Amino acid sequence: MEDFRNILTDEKDGVLYLTVNREDKMNALNFATLDELREIFEEVVDNKAIKAVIITGSGEKAFVAGADIQEISELNEVNARKFAENGQEIFAMIENCHKPVIAVTNGYTLGGGCELAMACHIRIATANAKFGQPEVNLGIIPGYGGTQRLTILVGRGKANELMMTGDMIGADEALKLNLVNYVLPTKIDAMDKAEEIIAKIMSKAPLAIGMIVDCVNAAFLSDENGFQTEANSFARCVKSGDYVEGTSAFLEKRKPIFKGE
Repeated sequence: MEDFRNILTDEKDGVLYLTVNREDKMNALNFATLDELREIFEEVVDNKAIKAVIITGSGEKAFVAGADIQEISELNEVNARKFAENGQEIFAMIENCHKPVIAVTNGYTLGGGCELAMACHIRIATANAKFGQPEVNLGIIPGYGGTQRLTILVGRGKANELMMTGDMIGADEALKLNLVNYVLPTKIDAMDKAEEIIAKIMSKAPLAIGMIVDCVNAAFLSDENGFQTEANSFARCVKSGDYVEGTSAFLEKRKPIFKGE
């Protein structure tokens, strides 16, 4: 994978590590960083060597502290809509990715950073992580899907409170609200946990993992029958070689060797 200006990439044993690398700007998401995220996930989809993704932020102070305020201050009604739709499209690519994507959130995970984390399939926080959607303090609202994903994750009442007040919450409260899956003491511990989960997922059938992503996401789409999506996905799995391998391995009392086909 090519070098990027704002995101560090490192691939190891099928896992792509992405580090938002604007530490002097608290890893804020500017237009260029979003464009790099889009380019990276377009490759993730097509690159068979990449089996999973872990996203984190550089340094200890922030995962991503929000969008770039200088760029936001220059928006008008027309390009603001495009600004929001572009971010929503990129984060939907992450949410719909058929390969597991885990966010390791360290420090400030605010605004666009919280929205980025929520687009990932699993979130692991460090003890110093702080979450929030403080856009109301700027006279705006979340624009990268935050109003929708936060409501889905924590419920209508709490989502309203957090977005209307702009308050931040700590990692422990985020865990209680189901905003994150785990809280670990340090970034090293959180990364170890992410790698442990990724290793377990990578030992399973890749096609089935992708179908689970589709089915879980369908549960929150008003124009899609999630039960029908599940039935269709189940049938697609049964057509696969992984199904034959998985059932045969079980009956033969051995570990399956899945090929994702």
